[in-house]
Amino acid sequence: MGNQTAFRGFVFVGFSHFPEPQLLFFLVFLTMYITTLLGNGLILATAFLDSSLHTPMYYFIRHLSFLDMCYTSVTVPHVLKNLLIESKAISFQGCLAQLYFLVAFVGVECLLLAVMAYDRYVAICHPLTYTLFMNRTLCAQLVVASWACGLLNSVLHTAMTSLLPFCASRKLDHLFCDVPQLLKLSCADTFPNQITLLAVTMLLGVSPFLCIVVSYIHIVAAVLRIRTSQGRRKAFSTCASHLTVVTLFYTTCMFNYNRPTSNHPAYIDTLASVLYNVVTPMLNPIIYCLRNKEMKEALKRVLSPQKALSL
Repeated sequence: MGNQTAFRGFVFVGFSHFPEPQLLFFLVFLTMYITTLLGNGLILATAFLDSSLHTPMYYFIRHLSFLDMCYTSVTVPHVLKNLLIESKAISFQGCLAQLYFLVAFVGVECLLLAVMAYDRYVAICHPLTYTLFMNRTLCAQLVVASWACGLLNSVLHTAMTSLLPFCASRKLDHLFCDVPQLLKLSCADTFPNQITLLAVTMLLGVSPFLCIVVSYIHIVAAVLRIRTSQGRRKAFSTCASHLTVVTLFYTTCMFNYNRPTSNHPAYIDTLASVLYNVVTPMLNPIIYCLRNKEMKEALKRVLSPQKALSL
């Protein structure tokens, strides 16, 4: 009992499932993290500096890039530290702080992706009233509402998790603190927490996803009514990047949160969390740059301003 009361934190053992040298993991995670920061930072700066990108769609993309930089920075630096040192412990307060910001940023991104789908719906299905309807005030209100809901959701989960007793093992079979893994370690009845996690995830995860699906059903119907193939390609190209990001994010994130805890292998959770927490934020700027003609042209103007002026 003395040892249990002396240490109230947790020890990460997620990498014990993978026998490869930890230095290799360190280099891989460091490369992905630097790529994420540079890629999203470049998108953020380009969308801010280039006046042609001062539109609602790129306003939301700026916030998406900022979110990707934030929530990957909540976990990856601590993972990198744990790969270099023998002790892989985190304090109870540090774990709760990591949990709060991770859940908050992921929740905001779920809502922001739905907002971006709605923006594309208005742009394609109601092009004549798009600039009038999607004004700066509405865009700001949608972003603020996404942040408010995400932060409040995180307060709920963090508060409920902080009240749980952890009197059994302190070994967290994961790479960072997250709700499903912490519930597995509690020696109390976690059914209320699991139901809350499922209900709130349905509200802030499944509901925005359904909004995205409905938006794209209307978008596809509107695009198919366009007579020229060139017009259809142009309309679909404005949605391709967002749809790819949605697919990557939701397939991994919803797997991790939208289910009660179970006895499946722990490395499945670890791999899924790496996908949505590390890989997806790294791929987002690549997707938006490679599949978006406007962004590629803006990048050329920002990175080569003298050449752009001469043209």
